[in-house]
Amino acid sequence: MFDALVSGLVAGWGVAIPLGAIGVLLVDLGMRGGFRHAAPAAAAVATADLLYAAVAAAAGAAAASLLAPHEHALKLVAAGVLAAVAAFGLRAAWRRAKTAAGAAAAADGPAAGADGAGHRLFARFLGLTAVNPTTVLYFAALIAGLPAIADASAAAKLVFVVAVGVASLSWQLTLAGAGAALHHRLPDSARLYTALAGNAIVLGLAARMALSA
Repeated sequence: MFDALVSGLVAGWGVAIPLGAIGVLLVDLGMRGGFRHAAPAAAAVATADLLYAAVAAAAGAAAASLLAPHEHALKLVAAGVLAAVAAFGLRAAWRRAKTAAGAAAAADGPAAGADGAGHRLFARFLGLTAVNPTTVLYFAALIAGLPAIADASAAAKLVFVVAVGVASLSWQLTLAGAGAALHHRLPDSARLYTALAGNAIVLGLAARMALSA
């Protein structure tokens, strides 16, 4: 059980810590709305990682063999979704940048219509993370390379999956908190332009994903 716990924590941090498009969006969300606003999105990302880990633990080899032939198409779909998200984010940030300071502050708050309530943010980020099913390949390969997990009991695999979720959640909340730490320290104009820069980075990552497909 202890081996499953440690392996799950390492796997969860391994897939979460590399700063990708979702991480950039989480930091930006924290900067614009604060920690409480970004926390549901962080929980959604961790939930997606937990679900993919569960799929890999239950049928890792079968899932990997099923997805591997379609990796090219999956990357293109994921790149398209990220590009659309970045485009909408850039448009919204540009509109905020053109408003008066008072209107921009109101639009940037936790109740901003562009981001929506907590449950809508959760659904949005769960969907965004789920469009990257190649994550299951990561977990499947990891489980295959760890005999202690591949041949473990159902209880040990459950411990592994939960540990993945906990590790991922801890990192996603760290990103949200890092953005929130700057929330009250940056002027409204700075938060607007960091939103522009963050979504531009997401767009660049989408292009890189498409080119590598």
